[in-house]
Amino acid sequence: MIIVNNNRNDFEYDIHSLVKAFFPPEDVVVATPENPRTEQIAGKDVSAKIDIAFQEASETVAGADSIRCSFEKVHDIECGNAEMQSREASALFSDRRATKDALKQCLYHLLEEATGQKLPWGSLTGIRPAKIPMKMMEEGHSDDEIRVHMKETYFTSDPKIDLCMTVAKKEREILDRLDAKNGYSLYVGIPFCPTTCAYCSFTSYPLAKWADRVDEYLDALEKEIRFTGEHFDGAIVNTGNGEAGKRHLDTVYIGGGTPTTLLPYQMDRLLTMLETHLDLTGVHEFTVEGGRPDSITREKLEVLRAHQISRISINPQTMQQKTLDLIGRRHTVEQTKESFLLAREMGFTNINMDLIVGLPEETIADVEDTLKQIEELGPDNLTIHSLAIKRAARLKMQQEDFSGMHMENTWETIALTAAYCKKMGLDPYYMYRQKNMAGNFENVGYARPGCEGLYNILIMEEKQTIMALGAGAITKFVLDTKIERVENVKDITNYLERTDEMIERKRSKMDELGLI
Repeated sequence: MIIVNNNRNDFEYDIHSLVKAFFPPEDVVVATPENPRTEQIAGKDVSAKIDIAFQEASETVAGADSIRCSFEKVHDIECGNAEMQSREASALFSDRRATKDALKQCLYHLLEEATGQKLPWGSLTGIRPAKIPMKMMEEGHSDDEIRVHMKETYFTSDPKIDLCMTVAKKEREILDRLDAKNGYSLYVGIPFCPTTCAYCSFTSYPLAKWADRVDEYLDALEKEIRFTGEHFDGAIVNTGNGEAGKRHLDTVYIGGGTPTTLLPYQMDRLLTMLETHLDLTGVHEFTVEGGRPDSITREKLEVLRAHQISRISINPQTMQQKTLDLIGRRHTVEQTKESFLLAREMGFTNINMDLIVGLPEETIADVEDTLKQIEELGPDNLTIHSLAIKRAARLKMQQEDFSGMHMENTWETIALTAAYCKKMGLDPYYMYRQKNMAGNFENVGYARPGCEGLYNILIMEEKQTIMALGAGAITKFVLDTKIERVENVKDITNYLERTDEMIERKRSKMDELGLI
């Protein structure tokens, strides 16, 4: 464990994320005066201590605000030969943004010296790094100015700056085609899965236990869909300059869980409900996340085709059977190929596939073999995820089952995935990062020109309201100056019993924001 003592009740997330990026295997605890976390620390084997001291101008010899960071190695830990290190940086506490930058720069340099390693993203810990060049482009800054800013402020490596710039430009190009401000997107969550994968922390429940209540779940969803159609879809909105227009639906995304766990008649019922209660005539993209190949059948694909679904996902995560067995994905590599080829045969021209790098016991040779098999299939989208172990995942909660297993992501692996995507004619178009990602890398979506996942861009760049329906779904109302969230309860039984309350939460927030 690494203990960070912070004398200020602030910046805990940034401190934790940056320390964890340097020491992925270690538990990191940030203690503050308000929350000393005594119970978390008591009796634990401490490998290093970090002290962060915010010093007011009146407390310093120089008469200026400053931040002092110190690192002390206590027990054996991979951090070079450093036993004790310290750094100090000037700051201006009245400017929160500048203070946070100064803190992260000081802490980054300290850990860089202590460990002898540089991070590909430098001191950046946020989940949406492309927002930085996007904002600067909108402000009129040149490419060179953006590059200098990212290198000098965040110490970001050239390859990651290149990736950020490429993604930001592609996103701007796509967003410029939309009236995103007066449009909205719809997310519908189907929280059922055949089994729960070892790395997964999404809201999902085993279908075997809930199969007899799926129709009841669709009843509850219909209430939320009807409310959205009556009170949000098509509502009059102020488009600026005193003009008024109608709110329109741009994208629909049915995710999960595994939406294709629904039986054909249930999928037909869900899609019919959406068509009945919402105006889909202007929808640019309608995605159904197939997910698990073992949940996909000809009958289900026929339903999707009948409802003119424009984009689907068939997600293997890996094409290594030994890994699929290890992480609890109860399907075969052959089922992935069969499902993909069936979807192609039936006329689907925009198919996404997801891969995860950094899975237990996988080598770079395994990843390359997976990429070769994916290349033979020729997907239109390929999303490359770096393994991120969340607190709710079995990889975290049942560590004894996976102890001693090799889980690593490297620069070479990431470069390999990028090279194969380029070879397949797929360009990067969106990107995000998560906490505790293997190798401190990122997730990148690649696509053939014209096949980019529009919903992915809209939710990542927070340019548009996302109405989210179903258990565990989080609605985001995007306004000019702020984003307001409304969460649905995660537990399915609670959701079924409290659907009216979930609707009332949305109604209340919409009323508060002047949206109805």
